[in-house]
Amino acid sequence: MAIIEVDSLVKRYGERTVVDGVSFAVEPGEIFGILGPNGAGKTTTVECVEGLRTPDGGTVRVCGIDPQRDTGELRQLLGAQLQESELPDKLKVGEAMELYSSFYRKPTDWRELIDTLGLGDKVGTQFRRLSGGQKQRLSIALALVGNPTVAVLDELTTGLDPQARRDAWDLIEDVRNRGVTIVLVTHFMEEAERLCDRLALIDSGRLVALDSPAGLVAKVDDRQRIRFRPSTPLDDAVLTALPEVTSVERAGRQIVVTGTGNLLLAVATVLARDKVVVADLRVEQTSLEDAFIALTGRHIDA
Repeated sequence: MAIIEVDSLVKRYGERTVVDGVSFAVEPGEIFGILGPNGAGKTTTVECVEGLRTPDGGTVRVCGIDPQRDTGELRQLLGAQLQESELPDKLKVGEAMELYSSFYRKPTDWRELIDTLGLGDKVGTQFRRLSGGQKQRLSIALALVGNPTVAVLDELTTGLDPQARRDAWDLIEDVRNRGVTIVLVTHFMEEAERLCDRLALIDSGRLVALDSPAGLVAKVDDRQRIRFRPSTPLDDAVLTALPEVTSVERAGRQIVVTGTGNLLLAVATVLARDKVVVADLRVEQTSLEDAFIALTGRHIDA
């Protein structure tokens, strides 16, 4: 049974429809990504899931309950890290955790939680004294302190430097390993590709595609390209004879092999057999960003 069910969701602001008939289901234990450019309707969609917005059409269920009708019960099941959230500058980390812990019937041990999230030495530190990465870790801790079944993380790594972003990715995987189902809202392709089991691709308020990252790429082009420079002359027929190879082209001394399946292994095996040493080897594959452009007709930052 799906842990979140969204069916034909519609949300309007005045005459503007920002979510237009979006449907998807989230399975227990997965990291489900909602990917799209800024202004696509991602945040509005999850705010309907969180009970913060009232849909103008369609239905939403979280663990079988209606977020609008059963708000109190939803708060015990769902933890949320909002796209923009601040705490009072002088509120200390421990005070924030103690306060949020008091909101739940069966909270987790917040001291153990912040230790896990690398904030154990910041209990007495004021919010204003935390770095950007530490604030993000605290926001995750506050989303998890109620021991939720589902956690919604909205643009978690926006504004973080590359190292802090990767640290946050490790944290998200750790959270999933704790048994929490995660809905991750993002516009970062690398983040979506690295973390998500499945992705809902949303553009202009509509669901464009729903699949795993690899599945989205395969919808567009599942071919791979291998570029290399052989140490000795190589007959194209050696490569075109391989069932994985669809074409072989030359660019000066460089050979470009295009194909599908386990192309790299097939090519490497035949080159090793013929004692051909390669230089400047590169493997290229259609990216998630390529798939997004092909499916929507524009770049995610456009």
